[in-house]
Amino acid sequence: MGGEARVMALRPEAEESDEVAVVPAARSLRVLPLAALDRVGVVLVSHSARVAESVAELAVELLGTGDPGPLATAGGDGDGRVGTSTALVLAAAKRADQGMGVAVVADLGSAVTAVQVVLASAEANGLPFPLRLADAPFLEGAVAAVATASAGGDLAAVVEAAEDAYVVRKL
Repeated sequence: MGGEARVMALRPEAEESDEVAVVPAARSLRVLPLAALDRVGVVLVSHSARVAESVAELAVELLGTGDPGPLATAGGDGDGRVGTSTALVLAAAKRADQGMGVAVVADLGSAVTAVQVVLASAEANGLPFPLRLADAPFLEGAVAAVATASAGGDLAAVVEAAEDAYVVRKL
């Protein structure tokens, strides 16, 4: 993960010739990796690095495409302990940025506060614009945000999907 992303597109396989005037229906298709651009990044902020990474891993696994889009985590205090770090949030936002904005989903109180501190000084820190904090449940919001961003949703749609996770009932 760590901000890496791939976009795959199906293209007809070319013959030996560079000319492809007609693509027969029976021609096989191959998958070509393309530059990952124009997708909203997602940052997951947790008090625990292991929790942030596990939630990111679960979201990617549930997505099932192998192409989660730009996704980064910021967990713990930076010294391997439970806590939060504005420096880690800042670095994760920069890793996830592809120019279309970054949606942030945070777990609890001081993680939210750390993101708000970063947002307050976003321009001074050279953060991607726009950067939005979703008011969302951490696990369900993360899964919804990753799925929507991976499908090409804009920043408003990614944040809305994360926030809509509050209304999804389990029973």
